[in-house]
Amino acid sequence: MSRPPLPPFTREMAAQKARMAEDAWNSRDPVRVSLAYTEDSTWRNRSEFLVGRPAIVEFLTRKWQKEHDYRLIKDLWGFDQNRIAARFQYEWHDDAGQWFRSYGNEQWEFDEHGLMRRREASINDVKISESERRFHWPAPGARPADVPGLGTDPK
Repeated sequence: MSRPPLPPFTREMAAQKARMAEDAWNSRDPVRVSLAYTEDSTWRNRSEFLVGRPAIVEFLTRKWQKEHDYRLIKDLWGFDQNRIAARFQYEWHDDAGQWFRSYGNEQWEFDEHGLMRRREASINDVKISESERRFHWPAPGARPADVPGLGTDPK
């Protein structure tokens, strides 16, 4: 199975890869997301460590049962050969209706087929009020073209 674009990445290819990941994650479909990873992909997500697609599907299923109305934006931060660094923000609310904005960065390593074999994510959650939300497109679904990326705003 191949998942273009394939390494070594150009800036445009790396940005495309980040946007493809964003679109997949915004689908909130754990199986769809897992297909971008190798069968034995290794993850560190916060303090949780995973190995393999079944673990990825289980993790994402659990994640999106907790994180309601999830909307994510990813931006390319850097790249080299078969590695990409991305930063992201996503918004969601819990069962009690408390909204959060989660900030983070990821380091990705790809195999020669364009599948991610390693993902390391560091994430922090900040409570926000519903009026502070920035991401308002219909979910689940891809970010519309008229919704800007993260740009240079660190908040």
